[in-house]
Amino acid sequence: MRYSLSDSETCNVAESPNRCSSTNLSLFFSATAGDMMSLNRRQLLTGFGLTGVLGLSVLAWQRRLAGAAIAPQMISSAANLQSPQGEPLLRFAAVADAGMGNAGQYAVANAMTAYRQQQPFSLVILAGDNIYTNGEIEKIAAVFERPYATLLAQNVSFRACLGNHDIRTANGTAQLAYPGFNLPARYHSFQQGPVQFFVLDTNNNADWTTQLQWLDRELAASTASWKIVFGHHQIYSSGRYGIDRQRRQLLVPHFRQHGVALYINGHEHHYERSQSLDGTTYLICGGGANLRPVGRSPWTAYATSQLSFAIFEVYADQIVVSGIGTDARPFDHGAIARPVA
Repeated sequence: MRYSLSDSETCNVAESPNRCSSTNLSLFFSATAGDMMSLNRRQLLTGFGLTGVLGLSVLAWQRRLAGAAIAPQMISSAANLQSPQGEPLLRFAAVADAGMGNAGQYAVANAMTAYRQQQPFSLVILAGDNIYTNGEIEKIAAVFERPYATLLAQNVSFRACLGNHDIRTANGTAQLAYPGFNLPARYHSFQQGPVQFFVLDTNNNADWTTQLQWLDRELAASTASWKIVFGHHQIYSSGRYGIDRQRRQLLVPHFRQHGVALYINGHEHHYERSQSLDGTTYLICGGGANLRPVGRSPWTAYATSQLSFAIFEVYADQIVVSGIGTDARPFDHGAIARPVA
């Protein structure tokens, strides 16, 4: 079966709810007759997109999607975990949709620097839209090197993925070549401490068929204590774009099968932490420079529209997630239990 994702990158739900599904995509199957026979009715409906949303408000539309999409048995919590003792095995930060060079980006970058003085970290995940508006590499000083100058001078390593704005110029090729983003390929993995990170290209024009085959192999072969995936686009969200049913269909089965504890993304311009859904927590950290409103869904653990970044402290049995505001103080705490092998 071959997968491809397509639609306008500028699809705006508020302006065109009948044109934009919860995913802003269409999923096309190039399949054998046997493949088609194996698709159930829900998969076929998902593959051909969502209809019937014209006339609904955006928030009501998102609530309908959220309420219908999650069965209660999928949701679990880490409430029974004990408070961690000692220093974490790894501490890292994540931020997305930050590459604007505006006052918001500087406020978040300064908070990251201040927080690091008290709680050191050496890794920052950049979950896409690294260079607004069109991924022009000539803006790199204004939207990356100057805002994060102090962190870069302290040898903090940034690890990026490509967002939809990043591929508007030469499909993001210049960003792949830029050493500061540590992005050797559109999708790849790297290990730091007890964590293996899997970096995805979640853009519509990605080679989804090859990438998913790679992801399945790499996740299956990983012996890391923790498996964390990050990409730009949301899977679960209570913001503008809502649940991305088609990326969920493509990615979540791999997460569930191979024990992925955490998926980190941007695209939505807010902070949102999900409860554990079939063993995976979904963390949106798109408040890196600019904001949009966010609601709540049945699976939401915490959501807020504020400039922010996320901090992750990795222990042997859990990951502690914190949302950090521009005052360098936490506004959210949550725990992720290690998946059962």
